[in-house]
Amino acid sequence: MSFRIAIVNDLGMAREALRRLVLQAPGATVAWTANDGAEALERAKADRPDLVLMDLIMPVMDGVECTRRVMEEAPCPILVVTATVEGNASRVYEAIGAGALDAVDTPRLGSGGAVGDKSFLEMIERIRRMRRVDTAPVPASPAAARPAAAMRPIASGRCPVLAVGASTGGPQALATLLRDTPADAPYATWIVQHMEASFLPGLAQWLSTQCGRPVELARRGDRARPGSVLVAGEAQQLVVRADGSLDYEPGDPELVHRPSVDVLFGSLAAAPDRTGAAVLLTGMGTDGARGMLALRERGWRTFAQDRASSIVWGMPGAADQLGAAEQVLPLRALGAAVNAAMEGARP
Repeated sequence: MSFRIAIVNDLGMAREALRRLVLQAPGATVAWTANDGAEALERAKADRPDLVLMDLIMPVMDGVECTRRVMEEAPCPILVVTATVEGNASRVYEAIGAGALDAVDTPRLGSGGAVGDKSFLEMIERIRRMRRVDTAPVPASPAAARPAAAMRPIASGRCPVLAVGASTGGPQALATLLRDTPADAPYATWIVQHMEASFLPGLAQWLSTQCGRPVELARRGDRARPGSVLVAGEAQQLVVRADGSLDYEPGDPELVHRPSVDVLFGSLAAAPDRTGAAVLLTGMGTDGARGMLALRERGWRTFAQDRASSIVWGMPGAADQLGAAEQVLPLRALGAAVNAAMEGARP
């Protein structure tokens, strides 16, 4: 099946480098090209591609605003391709917050073709695989008609966990949720955000500045501590062991998402004497819905972001369809709901 890719860049040489690389990807074709964000928005509305390669710095409409408008009016996967990701870090996180999947440096044309093509082509293939998995339907569950189980009692000294999953548009939603939950919360917060591993340290730092509290990458051996916020920080699966400590493992090689929300949620559901709440925020696909259902069946409180406040209502929508979410709420209401639920889950 053809994988149609659009190219948005105001520089002819950059468009040509990207065109050559796209044509090297098996089954990939160039859907269309655009010189600026305004043109790209109109093209996307008329002919929605499977992926958009979006420049950041452009005349008329820049990549951040175009990403925001495309996700509102013609949602499709967007990969930011900019001259320097590091040099445009603040705009990169704005674009990711608006719905872009990730960001890479623009390949350069050289005597042997486009420079940096291997990693670029690998990223396109990962997005293609993710797109294929994310468009698979999630069957409805009889659990949709069932009330949640009673919250299990917590073992003495065991700190409750707020487990959060997010993807497309997740950074901004995460920042809002963290601002709406207290720094001295009686629970730990563990987050899985779909993002290239190289961006995860920057995400943790950015979230810290946005919410005014320390946000750190999860390390092997970390445990739940009240008020702490940890983000999965490796291109592996973050899991909780039976003794309550966090660990990373390769996991199923067929899984597209590394880290996966389903894997973390599933390991929490299997952990003895562990309880808390789970939240699924905006995101393309279905990752996290099945894991959330397992948590709900174990007595966890479960919440999903509503359609109106989501950049893409994929992951939270799948949780709603599956009957995994106890409540579906606007983003700005999730923090209060979590805080109220966790009042009954103090260690």
